[in-house]
Amino acid sequence: MDFRFIDDLTRRLGDAIPPGVNRAREDIESHFRTVLTGAFERMDLVTRDQFQAQAAVLERCQEKLEALERRLAELEPGNQGSN
Repeated sequence: MDFRFIDDLTRRLGDAIPPGVNRAREDIESHFRTVLTGAFERMDLVTRDQFQAQAAVLERCQEKLEALERRLAELEPGNQGSN
């Protein structure tokens, strides 16, 4: 998981805290970070690299399936030119 995103989001949320609450800011940011990390981990997200790798595998599988479907259509009775 890319914790830079969570750190950036935590920092942004911390920046939104009113100035009078600055003494508790570190505690609040720590709590934000804990809550956000837990939420994203429960979502079972994948990285962009993992997604792109699986998309490439799926594309290759689709190409193979289309080739097999064309080959099967050629072999089916009634589709052969000499019979």
